[in-house]
Amino acid sequence: MKKQSIFGIGLFGGAVAAAAFLGGRFNPGPGTEARLWYREQRKSPLNPPDKVFAPVWLTLYTLVGVAGYRVWRAPRSSKRETALRLWVVQLALNTAWSPIFFGAKKPVISFVDLLALVAAQFAFVRSAKDVDRTAAALFAPYIAWVLFAGYLNAEIIRRNR
Repeated sequence: MKKQSIFGIGLFGGAVAAAAFLGGRFNPGPGTEARLWYREQRKSPLNPPDKVFAPVWLTLYTLVGVAGYRVWRAPRSSKRETALRLWVVQLALNTAWSPIFFGAKKPVISFVDLLALVAAQFAFVRSAKDVDRTAAALFAPYIAWVLFAGYLNAEIIRRNR
């Protein structure tokens, strides 16, 4: 494997691992204030059990990392650069959600973050499809999950006024 490929895999794998780590620092672990607050919230009946989130996010972060890597290894172009910038933006918005929702306990602001995240995801897909169609397609499950997360977030806002 070429050094450049190893670097790219490390770069994108490291970026999504850092996002998962930073977001995870605010997730409602056992005995935390965030757990107590989250358990008190009235939620949608469609809210999945806690054990579902880790494997789903592991899968999604893998797809996000692979998509970013595929775009990065494409020939240099303005479309590639735009797609890479959008990839970074969506990852930053993704990373911000847990500190806003669980850390600050601000469901309305976290919902706004999700709206911006979905817009960034779609912008990435539009841009990436001209660079690497597979990379663009890898975002489909991620977008679907974030839309579902938006519904769950909105239900917490609606049910806990």
